[in-house]
Amino acid sequence: MKVLITGIDGYTGWPLALHLLGRGHDVAGIDNFATRRRVREVGSWSATPIPSFARRQEAVRSVLGKSISFHRGDVTRFEFVRKVVETERPDAIVHLGEQRSAPYSMIDVHHAVRTQTENIAGTINLLYAMRDVAPDCHLVKMGTMGEYGTPNVDIPEGFFEVNYRGRSDPNLPFPRQAGSWYHWSKVHDSGNVMFATKVFRLRATDVMQGVVYGVRTPEMTDAILQTRFDFDNVWGTALNRFVVQAILGLPITPYGRGGQTRGYIALEDSMQSLRLSVEQPVAPGEYRVLNQFDEAYSVNQLAELTRKVALEFGYEATIEHVPNPRVEQEEHYYHPLHDKLAAMGYRRTRELEEVLRELFRSLSKHRRRLKAKQAAVFPSVEWRRSAAAPRATAAPSAPPPGTDGMTDRPAIREP
Repeated sequence: MKVLITGIDGYTGWPLALHLLGRGHDVAGIDNFATRRRVREVGSWSATPIPSFARRQEAVRSVLGKSISFHRGDVTRFEFVRKVVETERPDAIVHLGEQRSAPYSMIDVHHAVRTQTENIAGTINLLYAMRDVAPDCHLVKMGTMGEYGTPNVDIPEGFFEVNYRGRSDPNLPFPRQAGSWYHWSKVHDSGNVMFATKVFRLRATDVMQGVVYGVRTPEMTDAILQTRFDFDNVWGTALNRFVVQAILGLPITPYGRGGQTRGYIALEDSMQSLRLSVEQPVAPGEYRVLNQFDEAYSVNQLAELTRKVALEFGYEATIEHVPNPRVEQEEHYYHPLHDKLAAMGYRRTRELEEVLRELFRSLSKHRRRLKAKQAAVFPSVEWRRSAAAPRATAAPSAPPPGTDGMTDRPAIREP
């Protein structure tokens, strides 16, 4: 199959490209490198040094003997999207090319509007491009478990049966209760994709992904093939921040009471589930929803497990709760269902504690890069109050002279 990945330069886009190549698929990609710029905007950088995309393509050729077709551009420009889809004629499109940070969307009105505009417009452009030039293509759209919120009932996979005032409907969309402008943009995406499958007879799978953890997959056989790892308070997950805080000797800082619970999945297993979604397309006019996660953990559980593993590596980690900058339930019921992927052949291969040890081994090598941006791990965006937008920096602080953090490699600058 030929698979077009939007957001191919990102945390999940890059390892997905490698994973699909390793299983015999052809891969093309789109990216405008917005994440690289926006992480610099908030005063941070990837803990793992990553090369330019041209260097990445070259590494795929030299290390893996494969090739990736790449188109630099913005999915909010319809003519660009249409041309790429017409040129590549993909069997499947995995749409990861969206602004993916809830805190970033909450900085101010400009970041909120940018998030909603880019995410919603990009998805609609892809749907129309598919209708016009690739109507048999299968869209695998990256949604988020955050669309559902934290209702006091079990969360089904997209749809549920309702009985109301003597009437019933066996297939109503489950109510969404998103918690940020970013998450609401994903809700709108889901509605738009569902609508397009009906009116355009397109094929679509909406993947409600849980929080992804990890930094390596088996296809990353060389340091130059590694993916990015964000650890700041805007782009990094709570688990990412906790690991970096422990390595730097800083307190591990859960927000509020720490009972916030979400579903989690290892990076390697996320790649497996996305591949299965690609390889098992739905019928024309069908909209499939998959809840993609393995196990739910509270923030407190993550903090305690991080402290436990940190001690194994000689880091004397402490836990200090800090005021919660977000507006969210800090203690709640959480029980989503996730049966469909297992029926498609998905099997969990990685456990959280095992991956945490891998993270400590990997990130400890980049301690100087982490130290240079350690202020970024603490909260800077308040949900309720207006926050001053972080100033864009001219360039990130330099790594050690002559290197990019990778042993015996010349310095690599991000575009």
